[in-house]
Amino acid sequence: MNQTIQGVAAPLPYSNLDTDQIMPKQFLRIIDKAGLDRGLLYDLRFDADGAPRPDFVLNQPAYAGASILVAGPNFGCGSSREHAVWGLMQFGIRAVVAASFGEIFYFNALNNGLLLVSLPPAEVDALLARVSAPVSNMASNHVEIDALAGTVRAADGWTATFDLPARHRRMFSQGQDMVGASLQQLADVEHFEAGHWARHPWMKDVARRVRDRLDN
Repeated sequence: MNQTIQGVAAPLPYSNLDTDQIMPKQFLRIIDKAGLDRGLLYDLRFDADGAPRPDFVLNQPAYAGASILVAGPNFGCGSSREHAVWGLMQFGIRAVVAASFGEIFYFNALNNGLLLVSLPPAEVDALLARVSAPVSNMASNHVEIDALAGTVRAADGWTATFDLPARHRRMFSQGQDMVGASLQQLADVEHFEAGHWARHPWMKDVARRVRDRLDN
């Protein structure tokens, strides 16, 4: 059961960080999902010459291998590009904590298995303060998120609780994306399909029959 995410949490306290910034347009010219981790937050991670910006959090040694982002409000607003979710996941991000999320991004993320945690602004600020503090102990910027219990726990014991829709809680705990969740209903789909064709036999395989007639 895929219940808990734990690891380094990186602070990303930008408000309204939109999907165009999360995954810039030049990385959308592909026919599959490969290589999107390179484009993640590209203009924040790299300068105009393509060199890493040393002051950006994900380029700093203390946050190497971060699997959790603690972000500003309205994270993932903007266009509906699903590439933003794919890029985050390819980079190794398994969860994002913020006060609010862009609506389309929210469902894109949860449907792909990226956990989004909504907390009140004051609690996000408290967590940001903890993971942003100078790191003298590598465990101090570690965070644990229990999706089934609905808890976020910082290294010093600070804890917050969150709600998650039951469907997405179940999908996450079972390691499913939307396709996997839909396949669990396969027997019901096949039962409906059989009844549908029985009631409307003239509609079955209509595209194939039209194509065969045109070919002849």
